[in-house]
Amino acid sequence: MNHQNGVKKIGKDSRHRIALLKGLATSLFRHEHVVTTTAKGKSLKSFAESLIERGKVDTLHNRRMAYRAIRDTAVLKKLFENIGKRYQNRKGGYTRLLHLGMRKGDGGETCRIELVEELLSPDAAPKAPETKGTAAG
Repeated sequence: MNHQNGVKKIGKDSRHRIALLKGLATSLFRHEHVVTTTAKGKSLKSFAESLIERGKVDTLHNRRMAYRAIRDTAVLKKLFENIGKRYQNRKGGYTRLLHLGMRKGDGGETCRIELVEELLSPDAAPKAPETKGTAAG
């Protein structure tokens, strides 16, 4: 069965949820990290990574599609000129979630979502060790 495999609703209707993710993504790209609840962080991870994928290819169409989510032109420029170029050789995994524990006021689980700093180069990929096989015979 395919029950509850849709969008994580995080207690919001669709318009509120989309507005929340747009605001969190803008803050994430501006400051390169955001502290939020774990449920919001998990939703933000896929939303932000799809925007970073658009930021890797600087075309007019990608800029317009990203502008739908990020209305701040300075942050949009940073996404396409800095962040997109930083992850040019990376095929995914642009963000990481660090669990921080419970919030003091209401006990909600918090996490810090941040952009990954390591740069992957084609030479830095781990290689499988070469094995010397002996032929039986």
